[in-house]
Amino acid sequence: MHYTSVLFDLDGTLLDTLGDLTAAMNRTLTRHGLPERTRQQMRAALGNGARRLMELSIPAGTDSALFETLLAEYNADYAAHCRIETAPYPGVAALLLKLHAQGRKLAIVSNKPDEAVRALRADFFADAVPIAVGETAAIQRKPAPDMLLAAMVQLGAERTSTVFVGDSEVDIATARAANLPCISVLWGFRDRDVLEQAGAQHFAADIAQLQALLG
Repeated sequence: MHYTSVLFDLDGTLLDTLGDLTAAMNRTLTRHGLPERTRQQMRAALGNGARRLMELSIPAGTDSALFETLLAEYNADYAAHCRIETAPYPGVAALLLKLHAQGRKLAIVSNKPDEAVRALRADFFADAVPIAVGETAAIQRKPAPDMLLAAMVQLGAERTSTVFVGDSEVDIATARAANLPCISVLWGFRDRDVLEQAGAQHFAADIAQLQALLG
């Protein structure tokens, strides 16, 4: 299949953001005397947006007022420090430029806050990817299909020739909800067995395999 429109998840798919996410979370937690999270714990918890990430990162029984304070501080900290360690995975930038040169329609769809998604697109992929959709109060986050559908409208994408590329079970469920095929990359935040259990059918272990699957 030759896909003329390609939607990409961001964290764990295009960008290795784990270091900056972990650092921002741990700065927030330690300011309040809470235990830090390991990179592996963060890796397993990512994919469902900042609120869910915070829920998985704090001790059970944390009161709601403190939770909201922690979430606001984390979002502000990450927004200010989201480009320190973060970088594209090897080969990603070149692939996006190649797809763009071929005339494919490209977009980023992420559960990260919209401000951070747009900033990272501008910093790393401005020459290849024109559209970025992040989490806002106005649109349901993945695994609801709304973000993918909004990106498709902005791109003028045809459903029959569009694919979603991601690294998590959330991405698989989102593609299914949008009635789109999904390619699961294996260099991101989930292991293959987790993806298989979520129903993944198409896997890319490296950029060459991803390029081949995009047709």
